[in-house]
Amino acid sequence: MSDLPDWLNPLVEATRDLDGTELSRFLPPDDTGRQSAVLILFGDGPDVLLIQRASDMRSHAGQPAFPGGALDPGDDGPVAAALREAQEETGLNPAGVQVIHELPQLWLPPSNYVVTPVLAYWREPSPVAAIDPAEVESVHRVAIADLTDPGNRVKVRHPSGYIGNGFEVAGMLVWGFTAGLLDRIIQLAGWERPWDFGRTVDIGWTG
Repeated sequence: MSDLPDWLNPLVEATRDLDGTELSRFLPPDDTGRQSAVLILFGDGPDVLLIQRASDMRSHAGQPAFPGGALDPGDDGPVAAALREAQEETGLNPAGVQVIHELPQLWLPPSNYVVTPVLAYWREPSPVAAIDPAEVESVHRVAIADLTDPGNRVKVRHPSGYIGNGFEVAGMLVWGFTAGLLDRIIQLAGWERPWDFGRTVDIGWTG
């Protein structure tokens, strides 16, 4: 899209006709999962919008994530759901968001969510903050430079034995689904810098 900033165009082109296997090894096995969507919102900075979920939530407690959630009956598809959830969680004004395209559906095995990532550009940013403390602890515009800084890249080891790529940014340890998606996006956009794959962080999350 010619009206997008130059720094974002490589990512847009790389994800235009993407296969789900290029984002994750976890693809929806059938149609039984609960449909959901997340908003991957890039703003001039450049940065990306992340939230940290409340620590006492029933699932994914305390985890950094993209704004998003399950589709409601009144939602007109994943884009509408992603924008609605982002507004409810952060207070952003959806009118300032330019949706670029939907990415392939991915699967979250622990919760059986089928997730559609929605790639978007924050053309007219609005103030954001944690709207409902019961759901969101904090909201962050995380600089792409911080995500690609080799000093902020880590391997994350979960008590279950899971080991994946992660980020230590904005006072958060980003891991799991969100970190995996960020990691692939950074690679696809050509933003990745060499980092130490031997640096491992253990977490005690059990939610």
